[in-house]
Amino acid sequence: MIPFSDASVRHHSFSYVNVTLIGISILVFLYEITLSGPGILTGGAGLDLNIFFFKWGFIAQELTSGEPFESLNAGFQVVDIETPVHTVFTIFTSMFIHGGFMHLAGNMMFLWVLGDNIEGRLGHVKYLVFYLLAGVAATLAQWAINTDSTVPLIGASGAISGVVGAYLMLYPNNKIRALIIFFFITAVEMRAIWLLGGWFVWQLIQGTLAFGLADSVSVAFFAHIGGVVAGIVMAGLYKLATGEPVIPQRSNRNPWDDWYQAGRPRD
Repeated sequence: MIPFSDASVRHHSFSYVNVTLIGISILVFLYEITLSGPGILTGGAGLDLNIFFFKWGFIAQELTSGEPFESLNAGFQVVDIETPVHTVFTIFTSMFIHGGFMHLAGNMMFLWVLGDNIEGRLGHVKYLVFYLLAGVAATLAQWAINTDSTVPLIGASGAISGVVGAYLMLYPNNKIRALIIFFFITAVEMRAIWLLGGWFVWQLIQGTLAFGLADSVSVAFFAHIGGVVAGIVMAGLYKLATGEPVIPQRSNRNPWDDWYQAGRPRD
């Protein structure tokens, strides 16, 4: 699922933080292209890019053991992969690294469509803190599932999952348009509670099926799950602090009403 638009939510200011987060991820990806060449556009990676992933991606085993990886046996040579900073900091640097163009594009579309609404609701500074905390929670959730993993964890999807969780709490009835890619490609328009909620349930199913196989699965499902839960909790605490009802109001409409009306002109 890739969202491409949502119903307008009134904002009082431009979403500087959200745009900056997207911009940093794009700039990092452009740097990755200089390391690997155009091969990364299709998910390919050369030695230099893999070294970059090991240096700046999050490696669970490093946090578990407290010892950083210093070298990697790459065929006929041993290369230096020691991270210039403490492993804890790679929790943050890993949020801005992506393994391919589709990895980047999918994450940035989620952030572009959903993130500005959360920033508009929380404010610039609070949104930045929220985003980073969600990313930390997501990374630690994946770490807890496989503490001895030696595969670098990269991507903004954990933090963005936190944005998904917050959106579910703050704008559950807002309509979102998205491309659904599942044996076929179709565009749908549904309320967030159904569309994003369905996406979360799918992550739970996939995570359960992949349990115990984390290193052989290319998607960090438990980072997504942890991010959504963190986003829901933080948005719930925000609503408590502002005196709003924590439980979103229910809609009496059938979710399929939105599906059938997706092609109709808006009022």
